[in-house]
Amino acid sequence: MARNPCLIRAEQHMASDLTSSDYTILPGGASLRRRDLVFVVNPRGANGTTVQQWKKLLPYVRSRLGNDCNICESLTSGPSHAVDITREAIREGADAVIAVGGDGTLHEVVNGFFCGGKPVCNHDMNSSHSTALGIIPLGTGSDFARTLGWKNDPRDAIERIAKGLKFKIDVGCIAGEIGESHYFINVADIHLSAKAGYYASRYKKFGNLCYVIGALQAFFRHHNQDLRMKVDEGEWEVCSQVTALCIGNAKYFGGGMKITPNANPSSGDYEVVILQDFKWYDFVLKGHKLYNGTHLSVKNVSSRRARSIEIEEIGSSGSIYVQSDGEFLGFLPRKFSILPASSEGNLELVVDGSGLVDRALVVDTIKDDFQRSYFVTGNLTLDAYEENCEFADPAVRGLGGEGDWSLAFQLYTVISMEAHSFSNWLYRILFR
Repeated sequence: MARNPCLIRAEQHMASDLTSSDYTILPGGASLRRRDLVFVVNPRGANGTTVQQWKKLLPYVRSRLGNDCNICESLTSGPSHAVDITREAIREGADAVIAVGGDGTLHEVVNGFFCGGKPVCNHDMNSSHSTALGIIPLGTGSDFARTLGWKNDPRDAIERIAKGLKFKIDVGCIAGEIGESHYFINVADIHLSAKAGYYASRYKKFGNLCYVIGALQAFFRHHNQDLRMKVDEGEWEVCSQVTALCIGNAKYFGGGMKITPNANPSSGDYEVVILQDFKWYDFVLKGHKLYNGTHLSVKNVSSRRARSIEIEEIGSSGSIYVQSDGEFLGFLPRKFSILPASSEGNLELVVDGSGLVDRALVVDTIKDDFQRSYFVTGNLTLDAYEENCEFADPAVRGLGGEGDWSLAFQLYTVISMEAHSFSNWLYRILFR
């Protein structure tokens, strides 16, 4: 039986109990309904620092939003409580449910938007009203916010909420052999990375270092595994010696690792990245590429697009880990499908209306293309460019002339960026 959420209200009313205080009086006597915002806070997030940061932020929230909104602060009391809070808030007609914390809290709030395989609806079934998802990034990880190009600044997040504009996003759905479907908006992954995430969750008190500790523990007795998969309802195919398989609706996981660099949460499909036959030393030598998103050109790394993918183990060990958005879900087999942003009743994200979501993704993609040396390899993401965009090779201007110097400068820049990325990765390992 679902628990009743513990609501500590900064204003008195929810949407289902509207009185005169639920309206803002405009000049001339016109009235505008106040928005109902529910802030879901995990008091144990980031070893208690999340709730401390939230308490400092709350006066600013009230001063910035209190004139136009009913503000409800809701503290979770344990695992899955944020799911219950979100479902009740949506049924009561809240305008937005805001996840305050890291990706763990966000993950639970996202799952609260669905129940029994369907989107949760307002009690007033005839109403066109919908509840949006908001994010205030606090805690150990804010990987989904990174994809959107948002800074880890809670005041910026409050400004987005104040503007109240919405942007539809895709939602990943995971189905197992039994039990209820599970939902995610960031990255789902299988085998080594999922096992590392499972162990990392035990060491959250160490901050981002927990991901390194989890990875080291996961390597112990790890074996690459043959898997069978079916993409977009096609034929079953064998994927041999899989080290990790990542299904990205967004780009980052594991505290800033750009594992699915071409993923876009409004594209209508996943980016699936597969690492095969990796040894421990491959991660030492190529780990910086995983962090900066340039690993798709590495040997034994492949990428493909998919709207759905079924994955099962070849064999019967029953020990191939599965996680999504950093939360352990169990073991294979699993089926991953996507609920596209264009589908009815899908999730809406609170944004600032500046075009930041689209612009950040495009700029990020163009940077990724340059880091992959697209002018040498031809490996680039064409969707990021206009159809009539012209790509000029500066080296064709003349041998021994300006072209040679231009090409040499570009190659020098790529090498410098790779060296800088490696040093950043090494710094993360040693000091974070």
